[in-house]
Amino acid sequence: MAEQTPSQTVPAPRRAGINTGPGKLLVTLYGIFTVGAASRSIVQLSTRYHEAPLAYILSAVAAVVYAFITLSLVRGGEGARKAALTCCALELAGVLTVGTWTLVEPSAFPDATVWSDYGMGYLFIPVALPLTGLWWLRRRQGD
Repeated sequence: MAEQTPSQTVPAPRRAGINTGPGKLLVTLYGIFTVGAASRSIVQLSTRYHEAPLAYILSAVAAVVYAFITLSLVRGGEGARKAALTCCALELAGVLTVGTWTLVEPSAFPDATVWSDYGMGYLFIPVALPLTGLWWLRRRQGD
């Protein structure tokens, strides 16, 4: 049997990154929510700011969070995974806080935010998205 040289060795298989498999779906959904939340907040802030400033500012914050997570997922790598993981945790905290706030004190929100009622106006995707993101990003730890 011939001895293998270093150029003939087979590299160890590499696990897929954070933006493959279910990660592609997360990138797509976060991208859609980025565009939706940003568009919504831009229109609301520029035309009706006086009606519900808190709600409209929170929608803009949601858009920024979604954009950061989208870019982190697209970028890939361990640093981006950690950044996205932190942002998903903050996003979940925001959804739970705003969702509870809108139920406990509806008068504080004359108009809905993306995170109102835990994202009920968006089929609860705003609460499911960070949970799915946290699950996926923790699974990809060490890739």
